[in-house]
Amino acid sequence: MKLVLAAKLQPFGDEAFYWQESRHLAWGYSDLPPLTAWLIRLGESVAGHGLLGMRWPFLLLGSLLPWLLVAFGRRAFDARVGWQAGLLCLCLPLAGSLGVMAMPDVPLTVGGAVAMLALLDAMEENRWRDWLLLGVALAVCWMSHYRAAMFMIAGLLLFLLTPRGRLQWTRGGWWLAMLVAAVGLVPLVISNWQQHGAALAFQLIERNPWRFHADTLVQPLEQAITCTPLLYVCLLWTAWYCWRRRRESGPWDLIALLSLTFIVVYFVAGLFADDQRFRVHWPLPGYLPLLAALPVWLRDANVARAWRIFAVAAAGLALLAQGAGLLYLGVAAYPASARWLGAASAIPTSFIGWQESADVAKTQLIAQPAILVADNFMMAAELDFQFDGQRIVYTLDNPLNVKYGRAPQVALWNIDEAALRREHPGASILLVVDERALRERERASWLGSLCRRVENLQPVQRLSLFDHRKSVAFYRGQVAGVVPADTARPDDCVAWRDAAAAEEE
Repeated sequence: MKLVLAAKLQPFGDEAFYWQESRHLAWGYSDLPPLTAWLIRLGESVAGHGLLGMRWPFLLLGSLLPWLLVAFGRRAFDARVGWQAGLLCLCLPLAGSLGVMAMPDVPLTVGGAVAMLALLDAMEENRWRDWLLLGVALAVCWMSHYRAAMFMIAGLLLFLLTPRGRLQWTRGGWWLAMLVAAVGLVPLVISNWQQHGAALAFQLIERNPWRFHADTLVQPLEQAITCTPLLYVCLLWTAWYCWRRRRESGPWDLIALLSLTFIVVYFVAGLFADDQRFRVHWPLPGYLPLLAALPVWLRDANVARAWRIFAVAAAGLALLAQGAGLLYLGVAAYPASARWLGAASAIPTSFIGWQESADVAKTQLIAQPAILVADNFMMAAELDFQFDGQRIVYTLDNPLNVKYGRAPQVALWNIDEAALRREHPGASILLVVDERALRERERASWLGSLCRRVENLQPVQRLSLFDHRKSVAFYRGQVAGVVPADTARPDDCVAWRDAAAAEEE
């Protein structure tokens, strides 16, 4: 099922930008470390341009995760628990579906699972090969995402708060692991130096308000829905069970500290950090060790039979949810069936309309050649992907570019609005506008500004999908030499008038 989805599902908005990054190999980017782009480049170098070519390395990595849980459960407890942990990994929605899309969480999560397994062996056996594997896995995490810092925090707490953890400070293998892990920081240091700290500024400051917002108190509810409610209850209770047994040494201390760090620290940080972007997947690595401890807790002599029945029901419900989620993506992958979901407003607009928009753009460019310009980075990346990277696609300076940390990157690639005006003053352009990309309160200001950014803006075609949930407008005009001050009302611009009229239909 995952293989079919990887080959058919249209690129997610961010995924298309990661593909665009793979066309400009570097030490890092304004939003991410380099590994995601490198893996996409590897995939297409082997299998050619396309959905499966982009995704097969991630599909392969995601398929390793259940087997890593089998190995962890076997090593921590016994072979039976290992197989149970692997099967539970397939049931857990976010874990079982990992790898369908080319996203940084795939190498991050798999690298973290390898690090967890290596640390378990290293603390028991103190073999150099285990410490070395731990270092390599952590380096992979650092090269995948800045959230690798959470793995380091979890390990630090383990080594500070448990007797067995404190013994590791005197072992040479531990310091070797940290030295190897630091190699993964080298690309981050180089890229941030080259971009004047753009990635760090985005991840630590720009995307996070760092003030309390009460609406994020619903995080446990979000996690319960993500994991499925019954399984979430089982995992939390298992975490508490591991915490109570942490003084019994391994593996309880390791499982307790790793899992609770991800669950608790992310919850607390989430009360003050970014609440505008999708983040329910952040605690996933913390649930993985609990999948091995859950069967052990259930076979404890003191566990009531009702809990065992509850856990079986939880696994069954999670498996059903996993199947339903994959089926949902399968329906969304085919245009004909996606219309059913679109009509019911049950499909995110980030998955739909990209191929159709590119088809219209290709037809318009054949009829009258022009420079292709998108009104935001996401549309530009999607068009670039659909055009197989065969032509330059510029992006205007949309607020979305700043919100998602992509503005410095498109400026570095010379495909931003400043580069467009500098390199093609007065040139004819075909402008593709995703009218619903911004929030409603921001649309009027942005769409009203298009007449200042593009001279002689003239509408040529409109694409409306799924009862106007996805509205893409196509305009022709000329590159404005200098963008004048914002003194006009949005109603004065045809882009805003047309968008408002389309919504009223």
